[in-house]
Amino acid sequence: MRYDPIPSTLFIRNRQRLRELMLPNAIAVVNSNDILPTNADGTFLMHPNSDLFYLSGIEQEETILVLYPDADDEKQREMLFLREPTPLAEIWEGHKLSRDEARERSGIENIHWLSEFPRVFHRIMCECEHVYLNSNEHKRAVVEVETRDARFVKECQRRYPLHSYHRLARLMHRLRSVKSEEELDLIRKACAITAHGFRRILRKVKPGISEAEVEAEFAHEFIRRRGKFAYPPIIASGRNACVLHYVENSARCKAGELLLLDVAAAHANYNSDLTRTIPVSGRYSRRQRQVYDAVLRVFRGCVRGLKPGKLWKEWQKEAEKMVEDELLRLGLLTPRAIKKQDPANPAFKEYFMHGVGHPIGLDVHDVGFTTEPFQAGWVMTVEPGIYVRSEGLGVRIENTVLITDAGPVDLMSDIPVEAEEIEELMNRR
Repeated sequence: MRYDPIPSTLFIRNRQRLRELMLPNAIAVVNSNDILPTNADGTFLMHPNSDLFYLSGIEQEETILVLYPDADDEKQREMLFLREPTPLAEIWEGHKLSRDEARERSGIENIHWLSEFPRVFHRIMCECEHVYLNSNEHKRAVVEVETRDARFVKECQRRYPLHSYHRLARLMHRLRSVKSEEELDLIRKACAITAHGFRRILRKVKPGISEAEVEAEFAHEFIRRRGKFAYPPIIASGRNACVLHYVENSARCKAGELLLLDVAAAHANYNSDLTRTIPVSGRYSRRQRQVYDAVLRVFRGCVRGLKPGKLWKEWQKEAEKMVEDELLRLGLLTPRAIKKQDPANPAFKEYFMHGVGHPIGLDVHDVGFTTEPFQAGWVMTVEPGIYVRSEGLGVRIENTVLITDAGPVDLMSDIPVEAEEIEELMNRR
């Protein structure tokens, strides 16, 4: 792993919090993600299962975590099943965790090889009453490839149809929503790596540079600081900025254009999220500055609005009203257009058509209950934007923000966002 070891106390505490939510005489099972194929004999790099990592700190493929807090045998209350290291795997794939290494990383004493799983699992299934099985219950998830967890659910229910089954995801969403201090430190590290990347870019961007070259500069800074891209980077010049999930990153940046950068780093599997919109030539035009300052005012208002007890839908409506007011000032909307608009399709939607933010953590669009009031300890993105396709102009500003009882804490407050500071840094090179 690229990052420094995380103290196992984080994962020990996370498992304890889960145990406190489980029913009596219940077990919970979490599987690692699969290594997915590409084409021919190729594979993607493995992406760790976020729930497994949250509970154990383990990223290795073919891993199974079993929790049985009420087991009669104390050795069966926490068990981790691993792929057994072999000399052949060592030659072809590299190092696999030993029992001692898994113990140190996870804080779980009882480490087994996968070959032992069927026998041990059958025994505890004969003793337990309730079973928590895992699934992807993110509301925006589109799951077309059957996961290891999904296959396990089918096989478990086929072999043991009379148990009482429960959704582990509901418990995990509640636990993962509120970040611990250890988690916040890892998110802050991801934000710091992102800051270094953005400041590097401000020295490099000029007319003629390609979006791909900008991506490469971010990659250089992220990787050298032991991070990685939190998500596919969006590096969108000119009209490309009006495509919300533009990832082609192939165009040349032209003089007079804006460059929208939705690029951020992950560290130790914890993510950050940043968007800035900068002038390719080092100075905003008068119109660009008008739109930029409008989005910046909305951004600041949205950050102030992140308070415990507020509902996400209320926060979204506040953002939409602020955007509507700014669109009136920019001359993009008229009072008459607003008065005559279809309430189901308000006029501002032509220029601002997405959510103003989302939870972030082990997943970029992290799990949680956005139908419930905000809580202290949630980490949210704040990302208003205005997109004027008729002018080939798109501006979005985004930071990663912690909700606290004392007010929002912007975890990216040290990353330049004022137009004057961005211009000054770009012209200092």
